[in-house]
Amino acid sequence: MVEPELKQAEYTTTPSAVVEPINTDEAGTLAPLASGDNEQWREIGEKAYSFLAGLPEYVGKFFAEYQKPIVTLGLIFGSIVSVKLTLALLSAVNDIPLLEPAFELIGLSYIVWFVYRYLLKASTRQELSQEVDKLKGQVVGK
Repeated sequence: MVEPELKQAEYTTTPSAVVEPINTDEAGTLAPLASGDNEQWREIGEKAYSFLAGLPEYVGKFFAEYQKPIVTLGLIFGSIVSVKLTLALLSAVNDIPLLEPAFELIGLSYIVWFVYRYLLKASTRQELSQEVDKLKGQVVGK
């Protein structure tokens, strides 16, 4: 029987990046690497603190200056969202069997009643006109 010869792979070590140990003090906490770094961090911290301390004032001034456009954009955004939600709700309701034709029948019945009640005679048209003017006065003011 012949035993196969096992060759061991030759490993060579190449110098890799030198890793320096982290500076720690006797208590085991991290010690600052250099005093210049500590001062830079303190300056950055002070700038960040002063910015964050004045942030409510900046936001208040911005909102006071641009209040009308912000409110307008909010109303536009809100109306778009409400229209999309309404359309999604109507689409979901229309997917329910027999509900869409029932709503159409109810709508057609209301139209027929409205035409018969308010639009066929001149006296009822005047009554409708007075009711519309009364409602307009309540909404807009006199």
